Amino acid sequence: MRKLQNTLYITTQGSYLHKERETRVVEQERKKVAQLPVHSIGHIFCFGNVLVSPFLLGFCGENNVNLVFFTENGRFLGQLQGRKSGNVLLRRAQYRVSKQNPVPIARNIIAAKIQASKRVLQRQIRNYGENAAIQSAVDALNISLRQLKGAAELYVVRGIEGDTAARYFGVFGQLLSEKSDFSFDGRNRRPPRDGVNALLSFVYSILGKDISGALQGVGLDPRMGFLHADRPGRDSLAQDILEEFRAWWVDRLVLSLINRGQIKPQDFVTEASGAVSLKADARKLLFQALQAKKQEKIVHPFLGEEVEIGLRPYIQAMLLARYLRGDLAEYPPFLMR
Repeated sequence: MRKLQNTLYITTQGSYLHKERETRVVEQERKKVAQLPVHSIGHIFCFGNVLVSPFLLGFCGENNVNLVFFTENGRFLGQLQGRKSGNVLLRRAQYRVSKQNPVPIARNIIAAKIQASKRVLQRQIRNYGENAAIQSAVDALNISLRQLKGAAELYVVRGIEGDTAARYFGVFGQLLSEKSDFSFDGRNRRPPRDGVNALLSFVYSILGKDISGALQGVGLDPRMGFLHADRPGRDSLAQDILEEFRAWWVDRLVLSLINRGQIKPQDFVTEASGAVSLKADARKLLFQALQAKKQEKIVHPFLGEEVEIGLRPYIQAMLLARYLRGDLAEYPPFLMR
């Protein structure tokens, strides 16, 4: 269980929530583990096997408390909304900003992505010594950050993002251990044509679905983004927020699995179409590693509180909703110091 600002996250399986006079009670194994004033919580996020009493369900509906249910892995299932929901106004604000002034949000997101990408490269230099190609990419990313500050048009932000991605993935293969027997000649997808790209695309997809569920949980439309263009079948806003987590979360996880020898070239299969995908056993190992990563705790750079990594998408969704409602001066993207 975790309370951050006015949001309660229930992640322990078998938890039971009910109302006791003017408080909300959380029980685990029939023992009371928390008792919170009813008016201090505006959102309750329940993950997996979490039970909620009918009386508390009614209270949440009557008092417009956002009660949302996800699978244990974070896939959105549904939510309880009362008669007076602010989601219509929130989505109107989202659509208005997306159409009229998307640049400030897009710029902040890409700034966080570039910083995270740069730190992945700098980490390689710290651990293994100077590398002229990687240092050149770091220098190019620093220039892009300076250019980004003056970007006033969305196409400029997208252009800077595309250039930095090319620079970053141009040296990404040098972050792979020679002992791993993996090679990387650049980013490719739809379909991925090598093991490294298959891993990256697979984990990006998993995390993107988590983010989409988080956005729905706070009342945002995951299909209407600020950076990525609208496209049928794509959750553009989820892809926007995913940019903040790609290098720091996914890329570092993939590098660790490969360089530690946990996933090997023989764990992939090449289909007739040329697409490369993970075998079942390796996919299970990947899920286990991802779930273990989600349980790790770090201090959120904006909130200043220690929280599980797996809750980061839900926190970012909440911060974005607060910005769109006018409660924050600007959207604070996820960026580790």
